[in-house]
Amino acid sequence: MRFIFKTDYDQDIRILKHAGYWWSYGLLLAALIAVPFVLDTYLQSQIVFVFIYAIVGVALMILTGFTGQASLGHAAFLAIGAYTAAFLQKNGVPFIVYFPLAAIIAGAVGALVGFPALRLQGIYLVIATIAFAFIVEEVMARWEYVTNGNEGMRVKTAELFGMPLPRDDPQFYYLCLAVLVLVILMTLNLLRSPTGRAFIAIRDSETASRSMGIDLASYKVKSFAISAAITGLAGVLFAHKMTFISPEMFTLQLSIEFIMVIIIGGAFGLHGAVFGAIFIVMVDPFLTWLKDDVPGMLAALGTTLGATAETASGIQDVASRVGSAAGLKGAIYGLIIMLFILFEPYGLYGRWLKVKLFFELFPLYKKATFKRQKTYVKSERNR
Repeated sequence: MRFIFKTDYDQDIRILKHAGYWWSYGLLLAALIAVPFVLDTYLQSQIVFVFIYAIVGVALMILTGFTGQASLGHAAFLAIGAYTAAFLQKNGVPFIVYFPLAAIIAGAVGALVGFPALRLQGIYLVIATIAFAFIVEEVMARWEYVTNGNEGMRVKTAELFGMPLPRDDPQFYYLCLAVLVLVILMTLNLLRSPTGRAFIAIRDSETASRSMGIDLASYKVKSFAISAAITGLAGVLFAHKMTFISPEMFTLQLSIEFIMVIIIGGAFGLHGAVFGAIFIVMVDPFLTWLKDDVPGMLAALGTTLGATAETASGIQDVASRVGSAAGLKGAIYGLIIMLFILFEPYGLYGRWLKVKLFFELFPLYKKATFKRQKTYVKSERNR
């Protein structure tokens, strides 16, 4: 078990608390840099999607995990970033210009959404963000001059300083990795600043925050704007990775996937955004296996157990019908969310911390170590 003896106040706000972090994160970064030389194109592409989802997860972590503002409309901010990139690229604007510009536009829209959401909390705020997502989806379908309507838009290969970045090449992989690392470092610095501390204070108690002089309206709008801007950056990378975008790609289900990133990963730390992104991206290959391979396996198992060929064929037919059901993916997502909320509310990162602490404190570990004691301000007890 590591004991850290602090000798100055600066140690409380250091990004890396001790030398062990330098070694572990350095080895992780070296492994990620080596991925294009070790893994095939498919796995490399999946890791790129992990990077993009993790960027959105960090954005949602700022809004939901650290400020306590729920949102089911982040697919709309992703769409704004993606369509900004596609439209400006079509008009000859270079990548180095439209990449940050997409973040600025998405952040401005996020601030506009934050203003009417100031008086909303809980389920009402969630409904408002869903309505915003539907509005953006309808605008994308109707504003044909900019978005080309339901026909969608082609996105060309990005070029950075004259160097092309094809979506399946290591150069694009390193670009997504660099953006994720910069977003995480910027978010860590944000959380160390007075603004980040105000976000966390608002999440813990709005009444106590107001009594300390924190302007709730200003900081909530800032949180929406920062979260939307980061999601806009992810939207640019998403558009270049997909090479084609259309309104039906940015639906409510995509927003639910983004929420699942922080629910499954853990909504109290940036590690949770990465863990959740890995889980969500890797669920799709599992569902593909469930739909394509499981029916044949069940039929073979039935034949092995002595079932007739007709019975085995019937088992395969029923399994294939279940696997191809339109709502299978949504049903599995819903089941996963319920299981995590009921049995692991701290997410994958919380489980990792519990396992690590168990071995550090063994045999003195207690189950109540991670049980958070809810505290209330006197004025909040009757809410």
